[in-house]
Parts: sequence; C-alpha cells; structure tokens
Amino acid sequence: MSAALDLARRRVSQPTQPSSSATGDDFRSEYLQALRLIERLHRLLLDVIKDEFDRQGGADLNSVQALLLYNIGDSELTAGELKTRGYYLGSNVSYNLKKLVDMGYIHYKRSETDRRSVRVSLTDKGKSACDVLNKLYQRQLGSLETVGEVAQSDITGLNAALVRLERFWSDQIRYRL
Repeated sequence: MSAALDLARRRVSQPTQPSSSATGDDFRSEYLQALRLIERLHRLLLDVIKDEFDRQGGADLNSVQALLLYNIGDSELTAGELKTRGYYLGSNVSYNLKKLVDMGYIHYKRSETDRRSVRVSLTDKGKSACDVLNKLYQRQLGSLETVGEVAQSDITGLNAALVRLERFWSDQIRYRL
C-alpha cells in the first residue's frame, strides 16, 4: 500500500506531460461516451433482471434485491462485507436486507461475539431467486456471441479496461489526485 501511495505522490509532485491524444477532443468525447454507457448499461441490466423476475412470477423482488441475493450466493456475510465489496451503499444494503428478511429470502443471524453485527445467508427461497439469475446469465451466454456479436475477446478486453478504470477512480478518491 505504501508503494501505491509513493507512486501517487510522485505523480502529483512530478506531473508528466500528457500525450496529444489524451488532451484531444476525440479522447474526451470517447471518455464521456463511456461514462454514459456504463451508467445506462447498469440501468438496462436492472431492467433485464426485473423483466426476468416478472416473467418467472417473482415480481415481489426488485432488481437491486435480486442482484443482492445473487452477490450473497452461498456465502454468509455481514452488511458491512457487502458494502466493502463495493456493491452497495450502506443505507441501501440495510434497507434491502431488512426487506429480504421480511419476504423470506434471507436468514438473519446476530453474531455471538458482536451483538451489533448481523450475518445473512440465503434461504431456500433466496437460493431459488439466485437460480433465476444464474439461468438468465447462462441463457445470455448462449447467444451473446451469435446474436449480440460480442466475442470472448471483447469481454476480456472490456474487463481489463474496466478494472483499470476502477483502479483509476479509486486512486482519485484514496489519494485525492
């Protein structure tokens, strides 16, 4: 961690000359389009998930709750661990976990050692909801390349770029760049 901090300090104290392409209007335009696409794709994914649950008869779940169940999976986690993983905001996690407990999708167990901490895991109903998403993703994989014209190499490159973007944004916050 100190190596990353040293690198960030060196970047701030010794700014490098940006390349002409990094300052150009084309790069700016592409970056802003990528930001809009990320935001729009996330909302669209939530719509796809909601549509799938509506068709399957699980309309009592919203798409954020369904993704929360999927991200818990077979694990037993605390709300803090879900938040730390970067999936959700704190109040959003607490609210949705309470709703999911009330609807019977999640087991809610207070920690023996720290009474403030609560561990959650999926009930059978929660696992069934998780299976709906697994089947949806599996079905999409079957046609992603042929119908969506998205190859594995496209996804691999996209993932690599998104990981670098995530690191860049995290460094902006962590090191106040």
